[in-house]
Amino acid sequence: MAIKPDMVGIVVADMARALAFYRLLGLEIPDGQDDEPFVEVITPNGYRISWNTQSMIQSIDPHWTPPTGSPRVSLAFKCDTPAEVDNTYAKITATTPSAADKAPWDAFWGQRYAILRDPDNNPVDLFAPL
Repeated sequence: MAIKPDMVGIVVADMARALAFYRLLGLEIPDGQDDEPFVEVITPNGYRISWNTQSMIQSIDPHWTPPTGSPRVSLAFKCDTPAEVDNTYAKITATTPSAADKAPWDAFWGQRYAILRDPDNNPVDLFAPL
């Protein structure tokens, strides 16, 4: 059996804030999960994303400490159109001004691109083909 990527797990300081941010991105996260230590959704394309509180991670791995410095991994959300990149960036930064990182631009690799920051400072990219 071939091993294949299946899930991205995100460690969060505040579950409610993290879920609110990702709901703005259109992820269908059921209500009533904001106080849970672990939340998981399956995206429309079959990929799983989980959010894990720091306390839950530390209960599994007592040596775990919050990262410092710049993140090394980011999530990227594909939009249908360049206008959707702009609209999504505007909607999220209007609701959560601290999420603003890099406003939409036309990238040299042929995509409309923008970068947000989730409540735990993880980069979240938005993109669409030009």
